[in-house]
Amino acid sequence: MAADPLRAPHDWLDHDAGPVVRPYAMTQGRVAPSGGEFDLVAFVVATMPEAPLSPSMQPEHHAIVGAAWEPMSIVELASKLDLSLGVVRVLLGDLRSAGLISLYEPPAATQPHDVDVLKAVVNGLRAL
Repeated sequence: MAADPLRAPHDWLDHDAGPVVRPYAMTQGRVAPSGGEFDLVAFVVATMPEAPLSPSMQPEHHAIVGAAWEPMSIVELASKLDLSLGVVRVLLGDLRSAGLISLYEPPAATQPHDVDVLKAVVNGLRAL
């Protein structure tokens, strides 16, 4: 039987999508960022955007530092790079440990919600 010229020689390679890499392969099986958790609406900014990165860093690390030359939320960063949030969180932990990025959590994310404000919102919605 003749081989299909459009079919990739390997099952893990798709000509349209490129090579498929599982998220756990990008994070070496890690599921939590080093140095503790952070909020997904926290802002990421590269500390030295033009600084050369270690050759041991993965291409995704390089992409994150390149995309974070201006402050961007973690959710936006994951969307822009087309990576899952879990992978981005783990890679950001690596970059934060290496001192290549800074994370800034908005004050609203770190402080508890004001109950009076929430009640006013509910009352306003009921009035509609």
